[in-house]
Parts: sequence; structure tokens; C-alpha cells
Amino acid sequence: MQNNEQINHLKNTIQALLDEAKRQGASAAEAGLSQENGLSVTARLGEVETIEHHCDQGLGITVYFGQRKGSASTTDLSPESIKETVSAACSIARYTSADEYAGLPEKELLQTEFPDLDLYHPWELNADQAIALAIECEAAARSYHAEISNSEGATVNSHQGIRVMGNSLGFLQGYASTRHSLSCSVLAQRGDSMQRDYWYSVARNVDNLEAAVEIGKKAAERTLRRLDAQTLSTRQCPVLYSAEVAGGLLGSLIGAISGGSLYRKSSFLLDALDTQIFPDFIHIYEQPYLKGALGSASYDSEGVATQTRDIVKDGVLRGYVLSTYSARKLGMRSTGNAGGVHNLTITPGEHDYQAMLQQLDTGLLVTELMGQGVNMVTGDYSRGAAGFWVENGVIQYPVEEITIAGNLKDMFRQIVAIGNDVDYRGNVRTGSILVEKMSIAGE
Repeated sequence: MQNNEQINHLKNTIQALLDEAKRQGASAAEAGLSQENGLSVTARLGEVETIEHHCDQGLGITVYFGQRKGSASTTDLSPESIKETVSAACSIARYTSADEYAGLPEKELLQTEFPDLDLYHPWELNADQAIALAIECEAAARSYHAEISNSEGATVNSHQGIRVMGNSLGFLQGYASTRHSLSCSVLAQRGDSMQRDYWYSVARNVDNLEAAVEIGKKAAERTLRRLDAQTLSTRQCPVLYSAEVAGGLLGSLIGAISGGSLYRKSSFLLDALDTQIFPDFIHIYEQPYLKGALGSASYDSEGVATQTRDIVKDGVLRGYVLSTYSARKLGMRSTGNAGGVHNLTITPGEHDYQAMLQQLDTGLLVTELMGQGVNMVTGDYSRGAAGFWVENGVIQYPVEEITIAGNLKDMFRQIVAIGNDVDYRGNVRTGSILVEKMSIAGE
């Protein structure tokens, strides 16, 4: 069945759900349905380790009786199951307490324009081809250097799916999307020193994936450079977050300005709207309409139109990240972020990776973070880390078994530069980020 036919079929299913909810007495309802299928293959030491074919579907409905809410879900799309699922949601709603903030979005906020965002690029890949690709990727890593001693394997993933959602306000829309990836992880040994590292590539269109051989080589290079790692004495110094881990800092920002954290008063950025929280050169914004990007969407998980908008401009916090419910709790309007942000981007600076090392001068380059040591109420930040000690802009030796610590409010204000070495492999787009000073706990 072609995509458009399948989407129309699923739209009919959603409409049947909404009609059934109305028949059973619901004053409003919303429903979502997804169907996904894919292939995942892992090869290790030149042999096939796993082959998985995925085929999943799921349906969820939320009904409202006034401002009493009930939800239910199922994987069975038969008419009998749909009726039972709606009945379950209605039964729950009848016995829950009313919540003055519950309900569908305001109708005028729903998306009415649906541009083609170039999200669907199926990969005609069979299991044998995937196996060959994984083996090629791993072989490039294993043959790169004699000190590559073992492998955790290479994995090829290819997924495609359709998501359709609708509500009783008349919104009914769906789209198809794809996501493909190739990754490799290997181990290296030199004397008593053993290390592992990895590399991966991910894209909606397979033509945008890095070559298998290049992914394998990068995995090997990254692993070898970590051999003979040392620890550091406790100190304070500048810290450069490499692009692949820098997104975590922006993730902490989004967590702090998300509606749930704000209305629960569990955010270190409470009441920070329209105040300076970064240096004035920092610009952070959403780009939901980028063609082919991993975080693109014309509407959020409630059907509210997404927006190309500034979150931080000139270092000043310009907007929160709100769903319909959290917006109402705060006396505001949804920002189209039910389900998260869309292609969150920080404007890169002029310096490439090498120039960022030069600007770091003497300090710590962080390439891996461990643990979840972020207190979102106070902003206190403490993460296990590994990376490299840098002197005069030149990497001296790898480091491990250290902890980096600070407070996110201070860290945000002490950002010195953003690199132009942007990592595009996710929903957060950032180059490396240089923080003026942090505490390092080591020996």
C-alpha cells in the first residue's frame, strides 16, 4: 500500500476513534496512531551476531468529560478493540477529578499548513546487504591498527514509519518518515591500558550517511587516542566540550525552561524570562521546518503549529518551552513544544575545532560524559568525564576518572566561544562549547 493510501487508511481509523468517543459521551477527544517497521543487523568479529526485523503499531486515545481526563492505548486496530479502548478511556475519565487546566489546545493554535519537510527516504536494504555493510564497517576499524584488540560490533539500522493524529476540533493529519544509522564500537589495548570508543552516523536519507569505512576508521582513531589515559589532580581550569557532548548543556537549558519544571517550581531558571542568562553573543533558536532534518515537524504532538523562534537572543531568555497544559498552568499559551523542541540550534562562531583548542590554550577537552549529576532545582552540575588535557592549544594526553563540576547558571554566563564544528546527528545542533572555568576533581 502506498504511503498516501496508508495515511488515509490510518486517518479513517483515527476518525472512527473520535466518533466512537463522541458516541460514548466524551465532550472532546484526541488520538494518535503509529506504524513502524525496520531492520537492524549487528556483526561482530566478522560474523553476524543479530538480525532483527521490527514491525510495531500502537494507538492511544485521550478523552475529556468536561475537564476530567482519561487515556487508554492498544496495539490491536480491529473495530472491536477500538471500541473497547475508547470505553476504557471513558471509564477512567468518569472517575477522575476535574482539572481546570486539562483539555485540547485552543483551535486557533492548531497547524493548518503542512509543507513537505522531506522526511521520507526508504532504504531498499535486505538482510544480506546490511550484513555486508556492517562487516565492512567493522573490518575498517579492526584493520586500522594492530592495537585494536577486540570489537563490540557494527550495527546497521533502517526504520520507516507513519504517524497520524487527530482531535475533535477537526485536526487530522499524518506523515511518513525514515531514519537510518550505522555505528561501530571497538576496543584497543596497549600493555595494561585498555579503552573503547565508537562512532556513528544517522540520517533520514541514506545518501547522507557517512561511508561505512570512514565510520570504522573514526571509531578506531577515537579508541586508540584514549590509550594510556591519566587522571588529573584537583584544579580549576577552562573546559572545552566537544561538539558531540556539548548538546547536553543545551539539553539542561531546555529542561530548566520547560513548562513542567516551571509550574512545579523545580527549575534553576524560575522567573528568568527576559533576563540575561548567557553572554550577549549567544543565540539559541528552533528550526522546525528544516528539510530532511532529524528534528523537523510542522506540528507538535498535540497538533499545535511549531514555530521558528528565538529561545535565547543576545544572551537573553526570550521564551519558554510549553505544551498546552503547562502553558495554562503558567497563564501563557502553548509554544508548540508538546513532545519537545525541534532542531534546537545555537549559532556557531568563527572558529573551527583546532582554533577552539587554541582558544582553550591550557585546560580540559571533554569528549565523554557519564552519570546524571545535574540538579535542575539549584543548577548544580557534577558529571563524570573523560577527554584530553591540552596545553598551549595542543592535546598532551588522554584523561579519565575525573569529575567536572560547576553551577549551570555560572557555566552559561561563562561561555567564551561556540565552535563552527557543528554536530548535525540529532535534534540539538551545536559546535564545541568553551566554558571559562570549571572545577575538576581527580586524584
